[in-house]
Amino acid sequence: MRPTLIAGLSASHRIEIDPARSIDFLGETLRVYATPELVRDFETVCRELILAHTDPGEDSVGTGITISHGGATLCGMHVDITVTVSKIEGRLVTFELRANDAIEEISRGSHSRFVVEIEKLRKKVAEKAAKSREAQG
Repeated sequence: MRPTLIAGLSASHRIEIDPARSIDFLGETLRVYATPELVRDFETVCRELILAHTDPGEDSVGTGITISHGGATLCGMHVDITVTVSKIEGRLVTFELRANDAIEEISRGSHSRFVVEIEKLRKKVAEKAAKSREAQG
């Protein structure tokens, strides 16, 4: 991780809410931005910010997220997602999150990601997979 990743850095991304990002269980007239998609979008913007400041062979994984989602954003509307690095503790990076549509703030919260060395993670996952196979017989 490069020293250019510092508290206060921020990134924004505009997302159009299309049917794939919306709920469908309330019918077509109530297709609004789905909370799981909002979480995915927050994570993606945070990861992209971190990747601009990592060394080759590094990436990040999410370790926690807490959000409110109090505004319904209709299909066809845009959402502006803004993430700001609030704290860095070693390889743990914490973000403040905010999302607004054209009418109101729809979400705010926090997210943490851990910067990993991809090969070390690959090895740990392979070891766990082997243990899982052994446990299953």
